[in-house]
Amino acid sequence: MQTTPNEIIRTLIKHSIFANINQVVEYEKAALIAQDLGFEPSQTAATNSSATTGNGERQLSASEAMVNARSDEQTISVPPVVTIMGHVDHGKTSLLDTIRKTKVADGEAGGITQHIGAYQVEVNGKKITFLDTPGHEAFTAMRARGAQVAHIAIIVIAADDGVMPQTREAIDHARAAKMPIIIALNKIDRPNANPDHVKQQLADIGLLVEEYGGDTVCVPISAKKNIGIDDLLDYILLVAELQDIRANPNRPATGVIIEAKLEKNSGPLATVLVQQGTLKMGDNILVGTTAGKVRAMFNDRGKRIQKAPPSTPVSIMGLPEVPQAGDQLEVVADERTAKQRAQQEAEKRRNESAPLGQVSLDTLYTQMQEGKVKELNVVLKSDVQGSAEAVKNALSKIGEENMKVRLIREGIGNISETDVHLGAASGAIVIGFNVKTDGAAQREAQKEGVEIRYYDVIYKLIDDIQAALAGMLEPTFQEVIEGHAEVVQIFKAGKTLIAGCRITDGKITRSSQARVLRKDEKVYDGKIASLRRGKDDVREVLTGYECGILLEDYNEVEAGDIIEAYAQERVKAGA
Repeated sequence: MQTTPNEIIRTLIKHSIFANINQVVEYEKAALIAQDLGFEPSQTAATNSSATTGNGERQLSASEAMVNARSDEQTISVPPVVTIMGHVDHGKTSLLDTIRKTKVADGEAGGITQHIGAYQVEVNGKKITFLDTPGHEAFTAMRARGAQVAHIAIIVIAADDGVMPQTREAIDHARAAKMPIIIALNKIDRPNANPDHVKQQLADIGLLVEEYGGDTVCVPISAKKNIGIDDLLDYILLVAELQDIRANPNRPATGVIIEAKLEKNSGPLATVLVQQGTLKMGDNILVGTTAGKVRAMFNDRGKRIQKAPPSTPVSIMGLPEVPQAGDQLEVVADERTAKQRAQQEAEKRRNESAPLGQVSLDTLYTQMQEGKVKELNVVLKSDVQGSAEAVKNALSKIGEENMKVRLIREGIGNISETDVHLGAASGAIVIGFNVKTDGAAQREAQKEGVEIRYYDVIYKLIDDIQAALAGMLEPTFQEVIEGHAEVVQIFKAGKTLIAGCRITDGKITRSSQARVLRKDEKVYDGKIASLRRGKDDVREVLTGYECGILLEDYNEVEAGDIIEAYAQERVKAGA
């Protein structure tokens, strides 16, 4: 039907049928919807599932197929895909290098001619695929594009350094992706290594290792001295076995782009992780907004191959453009279909004002009714630990059976780009309690369509979230920073003080609200009473120009102060 699930759900609602994306709808009701959308339905004796038959009709996306694979009779166990994350300098790269050197056959070790961002090793006759992603930021950026690439997360922690801020972030990202976590306790050969201290730190952030009565595996290793690597690989296979990772190799392939680059001689080269089906030479493929054909395939050793089964990373040539990391790859029936679908996807991306999957408190109730949202994900940043605990306890008591509040990350300090990225990937709202947002994070939030809310009173925060869950939230206002001016000199005019300023960024408008920041502390919040250049009153002053600013009811401005101009913009419901 070449339509989107959201359109179907909206049409169902018009007929008072409240079904979510995974529900089965009776033929009579489905026929009504088809007629509304301009089709003439007719019932057949038996209905095939076009998503898995490969008859050239719409296939499931990689993540949908992963879920459906469990009930498919043709599925087989496939190698687990493992991503390695952790704090900088804790030994992620050393661990990957050691595994690669010890587990790749000696004859091939010197033959790894290209780095493709992922590789496979064999342990006791079973394969494991490792993703060589450059940290949790890239991993989250891929998740933000709808790509659930890994099955297991290994968090590397140095035994002599302990849990660091990036370690906590990596754990939060793995939890948000709902992946099993294995802790690799690295550098245990160091004289100042303290594994017990690390385990206690993990317990403090809610990650209990097995010896503390939890279910998280913790393996002591030394990547440099090759200690405990075999144990780690055995545990990966054990966790994978419990997860029962399956895929159907006999259907048209779906997968996800891990990385892509433009080679001087051969053109666009994309690394694909095949998730379902088998990718073969000559397959017509659709990747995001690009259609192409598999003209050459290389495995992680740089050797040409003819086909790639599920959980295999391969480099492919044959795409006309370089795709984005996280784009879904899909094999389609013919070149014409691939080009049509690519065009539709390009148009859809152009028309979308906000990224898919984003949630705001204003639209939450509607999305619940449409079956798109079952829980409200929250990233919380507070000024002090005490506030964080209080807000966390209050949030845990909100919600009902069909709609829960899930805190996917909490932290102390201003809202950063990392928080916004996690919000984008998890469809979360970011809540700041008595904190501000970094400039870069603010720009990223606007670009990604992530809602940031600021509060300084707990009950107001709780009221808003309860109202959103109940569908009663009024449209709100959000703050938009317009510009900053530095006070260079003070002029007296009778009893009033005029601040002689230089605009450092943005612009200052006469109608703006303004706050005075002194050594990053807010000392005034009010309005601009007068804005002048020379003797003239002006409406606005742009970056680089000088002006005189008079603030309403404030006469204590000093040289060196920063005047921040801002406006309150109304946020429309559903915007």
